[in-house]
Amino acid sequence: MAPMLAALALLALISVSEQGPHEKRLLNSLLNSYNTLERPVANESEPLEVKFGLTLQQIIDVEWNDYNLRWNDSDYGGVKDLRITPNKLWKPDVLMYNSADEGFDGTYQTNVVVRNNGSCLYVPPGIFKSTCKIDITWFPFDDQHCDMKFGSWTYDGNQLDLVLKDEAGGDLSDFITNGEWYLIGMPGKKNTITYACCPEPYVDVTFTIMIRRRTLYYFFNLIVPCVLISSMALLGFTLPPDSGEKLTLGVTILLSLTVFLNLVAESLPSTSDAVPLIGTYFNCIMFMVASSVVLTVVVLNYHHRTADIHEMPQWIKTVFLQWLPWILRMSRPGKKITRKTIMMSNRMRELELKERSSKSLLANVLDIDDDFRHVPPPPNSTASTGNLGPGCSIFRTDFRRSFVRPSTMEDVGGGLGSHHRELHLILRELQFITARMKKADEEAELISDWKFAAMVVDRFCLFVFTLFTIIATVAVLLSAPHIIVQ
Repeated sequence: MAPMLAALALLALISVSEQGPHEKRLLNSLLNSYNTLERPVANESEPLEVKFGLTLQQIIDVEWNDYNLRWNDSDYGGVKDLRITPNKLWKPDVLMYNSADEGFDGTYQTNVVVRNNGSCLYVPPGIFKSTCKIDITWFPFDDQHCDMKFGSWTYDGNQLDLVLKDEAGGDLSDFITNGEWYLIGMPGKKNTITYACCPEPYVDVTFTIMIRRRTLYYFFNLIVPCVLISSMALLGFTLPPDSGEKLTLGVTILLSLTVFLNLVAESLPSTSDAVPLIGTYFNCIMFMVASSVVLTVVVLNYHHRTADIHEMPQWIKTVFLQWLPWILRMSRPGKKITRKTIMMSNRMRELELKERSSKSLLANVLDIDDDFRHVPPPPNSTASTGNLGPGCSIFRTDFRRSFVRPSTMEDVGGGLGSHHRELHLILRELQFITARMKKADEEAELISDWKFAAMVVDRFCLFVFTLFTIIATVAVLLSAPHIIVQ
């Protein structure tokens, strides 16, 4: 019983799918003597006009009029159109010239819609892969123009004339927006070219897909982190040299920028035609950070210099202790840095040396040493104390209080001789102590000068590299055709 029910169902299905008699008769009448190799024109000297259009959703519109596929619909029961497989009809061999597909033709063969007036509409869907030169000069703020060139492969312009279906170009009504690219437009243009192989002109239709890269992703994932990292490199110049992390910070920032540059390189095509804009920006920032590392080494070198190893040249004193601090509006405790003091620095230095030497203990000791070396001991205590000079009043008083006693003149003369030698020993000790103190003061002042010079270099680099970063960032953003495309 089951096999019989299946057979009845099959018969019912066949009876439902029977063709109408008029459509069958029409197909037999049209295709009986139809030749797929014949160009469907009434006069072979006239070109066949083919309207060509493109919808940017994997569809191509090809429309032409076949002279051999015309009929009177009243003769065939009102049948006005037919769907015929393309292998049974003549169709133009329109291909994409710059195809990069393995099969060259990426369309799917669908039926041709034939109407009673002879018009044939062929709408094959397809995925096209075309060769396109990418210009990465302004990446990621770039626009790309990709051409899709369609034309007949064997029919010249005298036999097949391609006409744009719409002068505005391709149909963008069904276009699905892309997250990476923004579609500007897709204009079309008809070209007539005479190739070297053939004297006849060939007609093609070229559609130019104009797209613009969306920059929101690249702006917030590449440019903003790069600016922040370069700002951290600038903060390294404000870090004290004694912290021990000044050089480590610069090297770490340089490594971070190298990682970001590798991320950018992975998203770029491997080409040497042009250097991308973001690559130029990253190289400038990397050069700035590398220079900051080098100058950080110079700052640390200056900061840790000592007087027993290095002497400060005069040009460093002039540049880093006078002019640059004045230009950068830096102040130094105990020293006034103005243009007037800089211009009169030599004279003021001499005046300071004279003033300092007149008040120093070493000058008094040297004066006493000269008096005792050249003046013989006087016969009495009064004369001996009167010729020591004004600088030795302390020693004169101490001498009278400690060593002068009522005695004969011989005792006084002998006492003065012995105490004169003791005073020489005391003076030598004082000279040694004051010389060490003076040397320690000079070393401390020289170390302070080197540290201040290192501070000046730090401040100068902070201003220069901040200005460089701002100018580089603004120049890159202003030179781009557009900044943010969402």
